[in-house]
Amino acid sequence: MTANNQNEASDLDFSERPVPAEGRMPRVNLMMAWWAVCSAIFYMVVAAAMARSYGTANALIGIVLTVIAYGVINGVISRYSMKTGLNVALFSKVLFGHFGAVVATLIFFATALYYAVFEGYVMALVLSEWSGNLSMSAATAIVVIFGVALIFGSVQHWLDKFNGVLLPVYVIGMLIAVGMAVAEFGYPAGWLSRVPEGGASPWSWLHTFVYYMGVWVLMMFTFDYARFGHKKDANFHARITFGIPFYAMTFLFSGIVGILLDSMIPTDGLSEASIVLGLLELMGLGGLLLVWVTQSRINTANFYLATVNFESFIHKVTGVKMSKIVAGCLIGVIAYVLMMADVFSYILQALAYQGVFVVAWVGVALCHVLSRTYQNRFNGHVELDNAYIPAFNPCGLVAWCGAALTGVVTMNIPDISVFSAPATFLCAYVVYELGLRVAKDEWYVASLK
Repeated sequence: MTANNQNEASDLDFSERPVPAEGRMPRVNLMMAWWAVCSAIFYMVVAAAMARSYGTANALIGIVLTVIAYGVINGVISRYSMKTGLNVALFSKVLFGHFGAVVATLIFFATALYYAVFEGYVMALVLSEWSGNLSMSAATAIVVIFGVALIFGSVQHWLDKFNGVLLPVYVIGMLIAVGMAVAEFGYPAGWLSRVPEGGASPWSWLHTFVYYMGVWVLMMFTFDYARFGHKKDANFHARITFGIPFYAMTFLFSGIVGILLDSMIPTDGLSEASIVLGLLELMGLGGLLLVWVTQSRINTANFYLATVNFESFIHKVTGVKMSKIVAGCLIGVIAYVLMMADVFSYILQALAYQGVFVVAWVGVALCHVLSRTYQNRFNGHVELDNAYIPAFNPCGLVAWCGAALTGVVTMNIPDISVFSAPATFLCAYVVYELGLRVAKDEWYVASLK
């Protein structure tokens, strides 16, 4: 066996090649690995914030519409990923050229890293508060070491089992938390009719829906996980694993729990920290365990995707093939430095702008998958060999960058900023479809074999 073949054989994450049939996972195993993403405290806080800002009814309407939109879009994306075995890095080569795809990989790994930093900080905070004498630096180190160590077993051989065991713990734990809050503070009778001071506008539900578009990086997450599914299980995964039931758990269940807890537990302001500290005060050790279960589950996905896309990014830029252990340790070091540097306000600003690029990527990707123009012109061909792929694909790059620019400009105009994400998505989709009609063959395949 050659060195190259040995590297491929040991690459259980298939970061540089499509997932072959023997690398695919049983349907329940993949479902359990992916459903780790549903348990972030972040989703509870977002829902509570939307209820405070726009009223509970409007928040729930926006969340239900979000569940439907996410389910439909990710159903399409997951089917394509399972059909081709591609991840975001490989698929982006088709859309933007082999050098243009580097930017997509950079944005993906940075976004996953930022979420790992946020969720990890919450775990460190609650651990430090519960212990009473453990410093934040020590608690943060424990969280990072724990988080990085969990991802070394690959999706197929560890993360599915770990998250499958913890899923019922998360669901039951959240229900117990709500029950204990009701027993302690009483049932909040008016939580469903809650409205902000001054009332809510008829379009408040739209604000909630658009806000959730800022988390469309989950479409990229879907792409990197769905490729491990068997083609014969495509209907199950599109409808259940990556479909509406998953997002009903992720956004609606978590959202209702978050809104209820926010209505009952007295806090100074609303943040992930206030929610977890409220749970710690309410449940004691049980609160600590619940927070660690929820955050450990979501951070397996965050650290895993940050690591494999960091590997891919370094390989594309330098040509160096880094081992997963080295890449994971480097991601852990970067995460620790960011947590201790207290740069969360800057990260939030970066995420806002990266979110625009992510929404634009989804628009281009979805158009490519659904476009009859591409199917008819290129017979659905997927070229992955850099020798036959141009460095830049003008069709994809113009649509992506043009849509992102539209989103950034719209985001900074106060009167229409709420339409930034929808405008970005529509611009990306329409411009890419129009571009396909005039695209040159060499934009997708640089030379004939």
